[in-house]
Amino acid sequence: MTSPDPNTPAAGLEITFDPARIDVEAAHAFLRTTYWAQDIPLEVVRRAIAGSLCVAALDAGRQVGFARLVTDRATFAYLADVYVLPAHRGLGISRRMLDALFGHPEVQGLRRLMLVTRDAHGLYATYGFTPLAAPDRFMELHRPGVYQATPEG
Repeated sequence: MTSPDPNTPAAGLEITFDPARIDVEAAHAFLRTTYWAQDIPLEVVRRAIAGSLCVAALDAGRQVGFARLVTDRATFAYLADVYVLPAHRGLGISRRMLDALFGHPEVQGLRRLMLVTRDAHGLYATYGFTPLAAPDRFMELHRPGVYQATPEG
């Protein structure tokens, strides 16, 4: 497969929210290799997708990007699991997914949106995300090895 030309949008790229068109197995295959969800079990990905507002980028019907928003659709949302396959990066696909996600009617009027990223601060800053204004107010319970400890892992 030839890499896409980074100067042109992917031909046939489609952005969808349709749960029936989101390829859970493709999302799992990518996510299980990431620093944030290493070894995540397929069933956990299924449950996460079922409980989130998800968007996928399809190139000729094949899922090449994905993002999900964990939200109550009223006051709060947490952006998670944003990815674009390496061969499709640099084409603006993540921006198209995020534009669609943040423009979704069920996301309008939320008081707070959050995310955690190791290396995409510049991308998210274009959407208005900033470092925590009061980090001393935030707490977390972080269990990075939880997927290795489950029978599904």
